[in-house]
This record gives sequence, C-alpha cells and structure tokens, in this order.
Amino acid sequence: MIIFGTKGYLYRLAILTLVCGRCGNPSAHTLSKRVTKFTLFFVPLFPLSTKYTTQCTFCGTEQKVTGEQAEQLRAQAAAGSGGQAYGQPRQQPYQS
Repeated sequence: MIIFGTKGYLYRLAILTLVCGRCGNPSAHTLSKRVTKFTLFFVPLFPLSTKYTTQCTFCGTEQKVTGEQAEQLRAQAAAGSGGQAYGQPRQQPYQS
C-alpha cells in the first residue's frame, strides 16, 4: 500500500502599509506565500504550486499577486519604505 497526498504550507513574508484597492484605507497588508507540496508516506517531496497573496487587515480582502510583484513588495518592506497599492497614485497632503 502506498500512501500519498498533498500538504499546504503558509509563509508570512512581510507586513506592508498599502492603500487597499477595495476599501481605500491606508492599512497594514500581510504578504503571504502558499506552497502545496506532494507527500509520499507523509514526507513532503516537491512543490506542486506556489501562490502569493496580500490581505488587508482593515477589511480582510485578499488579493492575488504574481511572484515578481511579491518580490518587489518584499524588497520595499526590506528597504523600510512604505508601499503603494497596485497602480493607485500616492496621495499628497493638502497644501494651501
């Protein structure tokens, strides 16, 4: 008898401050990596799929991002600069 299956792993890569595309609030977003691995006799052998997502901590919306976008967001977090949401302009303070 051969026992095989899959197992999922969730890794938190970074916490970023972005403007949410759904609620429009500047809030913390978690950048996560989900990896599904093939297992044989309960031993994970190789990855079957890898997906990256960001989740807004204000409204809970989860958005898929590509691997390239995830690396860019992770680099922004490592540099300590605040990020900005996907294609949305950074808001400037009002000056009179």
